[in-house]
Amino acid sequence: MNLRGFLTFLVVPPPDLIVVALAGMALRKRFRRAGRILTGGALVAMLLLSLPAVSQALLISLELGLPLVPPAADPPQAIVILSAEVTHLRGPSPHEEPGPITLQRMWAGARLYRRTHLPILVTGGVLGGRHQEPIAAQMASGLRTEFHVPVRFVEARSATTWQNAEFSAPILRRAGIGSVYLVTDGWHERRAILAFRHFGLTVTAAPVALDAWPFVLVPTAGAWRDSYFAFHEWIGLAWYALQAWRAGPVAPVAAPIAAPAAASNKAP
Repeated sequence: MNLRGFLTFLVVPPPDLIVVALAGMALRKRFRRAGRILTGGALVAMLLLSLPAVSQALLISLELGLPLVPPAADPPQAIVILSAEVTHLRGPSPHEEPGPITLQRMWAGARLYRRTHLPILVTGGVLGGRHQEPIAAQMASGLRTEFHVPVRFVEARSATTWQNAEFSAPILRRAGIGSVYLVTDGWHERRAILAFRHFGLTVTAAPVALDAWPFVLVPTAGAWRDSYFAFHEWIGLAWYALQAWRAGPVAPVAAPIAAPAAASNKAP
């Protein structure tokens, strides 16, 4: 685990509630009441965040008010598909391929392409070791061979959503593109839109799906995962807003960060 992952563990619920509960147990010998409050509060919070009714409400709070309708005065000119994770496969030929969340985004981007026939940009760098293939390159290959859609631009340096926007914007501007569909998960759209708008692009949200609110009060492991995603996004959104405010307006970039994909990127 790197420093960023460790800090995330300490800050983002529900994993950080484990630390709170352990701290409460450690304090019970000297500060019995405070220790009980910390431990009990952490356990109650973990129980609440394990309920689908709570976790889905947290995700939906991120999806309210997204710009789903393209602006009439500045319609999208390209489709940007954001990467997520990779799956490490073992066996006779160990390799990586886009993980489930990334595959869902690729599927949504391919579906949008068939409706609009706009050029596609995929974005995402190396996740993990130095010698691994950038996830954007894996996405481009999969979109061409498995989904049978062309990929025009590949941005293969970014490691965060902020860098997805920072490195993709000059590539798009060099191609005369200033308005895009942004394909990612619904709960991730708000933070991604903030970043891409900061770097001067007009954004129309194109989420993989929007969450429904099931009134389910039976704890599930999936609800913990969804609660984690929601808190991670709200904290990240606050950080990105501060980052954008500190950075101020972005000056136009004269040179591209990556070249468009070669002739082999054309549709088969």
